[in-house]
Amino acid sequence: MKDYPIYINEHWHLLNQEVAKCNSSQVFVIVDENTRTCCLPIFKKEVNFSFQVIEVVSGEKNKNLDTCQSIWSTMIEKSADRKCLVINLGGGVIGDMGGFSASTYKRGVSFIHIPTTLLSMVDSSIGGKLGVDFQGLKNSIGQFNSPSCVFIHTPFLKTLDNRNIRSGLAEIIKHGLIADRDYWLKLKATKGIFDDLDWPSIIKESIEIKKSIVVQDPLEKGIRKTLNFGHTIGHAIESYSLTTTDPLLHGEAIAIGMKLEARLSAAIGFISHDESDEIETFLDLLFPPVNMNVDQSKMMAFILNDKKNEHQTIKMALLNQIGKANYDIEISESQILNVIAEL
Repeated sequence: MKDYPIYINEHWHLLNQEVAKCNSSQVFVIVDENTRTCCLPIFKKEVNFSFQVIEVVSGEKNKNLDTCQSIWSTMIEKSADRKCLVINLGGGVIGDMGGFSASTYKRGVSFIHIPTTLLSMVDSSIGGKLGVDFQGLKNSIGQFNSPSCVFIHTPFLKTLDNRNIRSGLAEIIKHGLIADRDYWLKLKATKGIFDDLDWPSIIKESIEIKKSIVVQDPLEKGIRKTLNFGHTIGHAIESYSLTTTDPLLHGEAIAIGMKLEARLSAAIGFISHDESDEIETFLDLLFPPVNMNVDQSKMMAFILNDKKNEHQTIKMALLNQIGKANYDIEISESQILNVIAEL
């Protein structure tokens, strides 16, 4: 994958310059009903190029091939050619799906990410992972491809409620747990109160952690798998919750996944039980425990179909210590069932 610039609170003229570099025949901006209302007016005021809007319905349940077909159909109706440009103005769903739609339209057109949620700023817009959910399985159809650039405008965070801010914090915390103990300690020192944080600084630090891992292993053959800590169980919880009347946000599910996978890390002797308790206590400050009443067989079905598994073996990223993670750890169904039983 190619390298690309990441702008954090830079002047909008840099985005205008990046779009000009693409020398595009047409520009399409993908939004949902929320970013159309809250973010598109700011975008319109700042850019100096013409564009057409493609609106999709928000939510993980709509991150699927049906929505991609709608995007592709609109582009075909507008006679979009291979020199068009797609700008994804939204959170992780828009970025993942919009990037995937662009990368597959006429075998690939250029795209730019403008993430509007904390989660997408620190995680999904970085690293080139694109995709959609299929048959209820998270991100099971997708590819790797780089945007032309990522443009982060932190005032968009003001459009979010506290629940969505917390969802983004889960991935920020993960970065500390898997790669930087000092960062974890800094986050832990907040005691769960994030109102006065310097968001541009936090976002920059999280992006640097993720990018340093991705550049070593862009296609996730080795160390990049550590970024999946909390995600094997977390994605299963998220997928399961989407079948209920009260679905969890991505970060909420990943927070539960990190707690349970920290317990697994302690159970097999990678970290101490005290460290596992330390992680769980802090996560509970931000994400109060949820009684999900899960169907264990359905949860295991999601886990057994996790895209990180190999040769019918469950493979997970687990903590070796706070600030360092292992990957490709083989875990049995019985070990997972033991921690799922604690939900």
